[in-house]
Amino acid sequence: MKVTAIVEKGSDGLYSIYSEQEINNHSFGGYGESVEAAKADFMLSIDEAKEMVKEETGTLPNEFTDLQVTFKFDIASFFNYFDWINVSKFAQYAGINESKMRQYKSGVAFAGERTTNKILTAIKKMGTELSSASL
Repeated sequence: MKVTAIVEKGSDGLYSIYSEQEINNHSFGGYGESVEAAKADFMLSIDEAKEMVKEETGTLPNEFTDLQVTFKFDIASFFNYFDWINVSKFAQYAGINESKMRQYKSGVAFAGERTTNKILTAIKKMGTELSSASL
């Protein structure tokens, strides 16, 4: 079963992750000072749900055994998790104003749909270029 986990930076500066779907009446969530910490907490919530279901029913349903999680980031969370990406260089690569890109990264400003699509296109292009490279 596929679960989409939404990763967002809150107004308090902390990161939260929540699942869009429930499995066996269980939803999942995580919270932390970084995306990495929130992700670890999110995965722990899945493990805890698995333990509870197994204790209650004696078995683990297929939904839990082949669980696949896809993370969907907001811009601030994306750049927190992939902190090795230089935001200014990325802005140039994506054709976006560097100052605005830093604002999106920090959560001070929010990109509109068109700009978000430009960012996503650049991310996918970068991924394709990286995966086709060899040493």
